[in-house]
Amino acid sequence: MITTRDIAERLGVSVSTVGRALSDDPRISEETKFRVRQAASEMGYVGNRAARMMRGASSNVVALVIPDIRNSFYSTIAHQLSKNMQAEGFQLMLSETDDDRMVELRHLRELSANRVAGVIIVPTARPHGDSVKLLRTLPHLQLLRRHPALGSQWFGVDDHEALRQATAHLVELGHTRIAYMGGPEELPTGAERLRGFHSALREGGLPDDAGRTELWPPSSVDHGRRATRRLLDGPDTPTALVLGSTQLTLGVLEELSEQGVKVPGELSVVGFGDEPGFSWWGPGLTTTGLPIQEMATGCALWLMRRLKTKPDNDGPYTSVSLGSLVLRGSTAPPGAATTTSGRG
Repeated sequence: MITTRDIAERLGVSVSTVGRALSDDPRISEETKFRVRQAASEMGYVGNRAARMMRGASSNVVALVIPDIRNSFYSTIAHQLSKNMQAEGFQLMLSETDDDRMVELRHLRELSANRVAGVIIVPTARPHGDSVKLLRTLPHLQLLRRHPALGSQWFGVDDHEALRQATAHLVELGHTRIAYMGGPEELPTGAERLRGFHSALREGGLPDDAGRTELWPPSSVDHGRRATRRLLDGPDTPTALVLGSTQLTLGVLEELSEQGVKVPGELSVVGFGDEPGFSWWGPGLTTTGLPIQEMATGCALWLMRRLKTKPDNDGPYTSVSLGSLVLRGSTAPPGAATTTSGRG
């Protein structure tokens, strides 16, 4: 393995000069820095970041801690964050918790031990007390979900308004039996989305029992399929369905297609998130679009500024992005005549 001593011998300079040149020390001339970097590149030198960190150098790694990489919302966020971080000379590291607070704690311990520069976290419903303590020692912000014990820096979506708009659309079309499927109330996102659903019912003059709810911890494609079967087999089958989870939406669409349910003739559907395939599924899925790139860019800019300025303490910061209702063909007044089926 090539070392700084090898580079020094090649250039006829001291090892300390090579080290300072590679760390961009202002005491070293630009000409010497150029020669050292060129030699290091030609010789295949790879810096020992762990050793530099032991000498007090900072890490250039930012961790993204999320529940489930299979959820396209999180994978898209990760992709956008990675691009933004690269532009600023940082590298994104991904940690997956599966919404398990003990797994979350294990990851945070490892990240802290490896002295990551910062953390962007989608926290579990009840973070362990030790996770709270660890995050207090690291520059961090919360994404999508917000837990009061983890600080006051948060980037998220107005979940209440997103589901209120989606449900209000169905009420305005004349539906009076509307079902909702979403995540658990113990998660702040789940609670706000459910609250938005009930707000739209009340504003439309409908009683709360006009809405049927299915809450699944954690939400998955399989849960969406199972919930759809229960919905269709039960009494008082609803005429409309609104979703509060992308994974549940995927499961619902699969099950409706398999059972040949006519959408929107038999059931109007409003999804959550806007996957690439949603525009051509059946009649085209009406859905709640999420401002993913806007949130990712905001997170990256805020954290990069925090890492570069290194303030003594962080004041509260909240960024709330608005979702948007994307209207397509999967919603219509109840009983609207159509031959369109849910098959994509």
